[in-house]
Amino acid sequence: MYTFKIDVAAPKSELYAELARAADALTSGEPDAVANMANVAALLWEYLPDVNWTGFYRVVNGELVLGPFQGKAACIRIPFGKGVCGTAAQTGETQLVEDVHAFPGHIACDANSASELVVAVKRAGKVIAVIDLDSPSLNRFNAEDAKGVELLAGIIAARI
Repeated sequence: MYTFKIDVAAPKSELYAELARAADALTSGEPDAVANMANVAALLWEYLPDVNWTGFYRVVNGELVLGPFQGKAACIRIPFGKGVCGTAAQTGETQLVEDVHAFPGHIACDANSASELVVAVKRAGKVIAVIDLDSPSLNRFNAEDAKGVELLAGIIAARI
């Protein structure tokens, strides 16, 4: 059993540094990709305030397929270039969306989601998954969140 004491009221840079240390501890030496994604999704769910979905989409045969997550049931398959996750997968670039309803082609898996952050997970320069965070609040995510989740993506990339 893992027990972490992460201060959710800490400045975001400290919060994400603690999350990175916890994710590293959870996934270090574990070869199973699903177990590692599940633990990271659970970690994000438990310690990030004001989120209603945290999880992974994996690249499988040229499209995104739902991976481990926390939150409501979600869309199972997303084509590259469609929605926020598909855009992140196609471009390999972080997508920080203040208002998902203003994002062209947004895929609404949960009508309560208002903002979204999607970070590509890359191995050897190739997108292998995305980390997807949704919030019921507009403008929930900012550049500090993006930097923090990009750090997590770098840790998990060799472990999924």
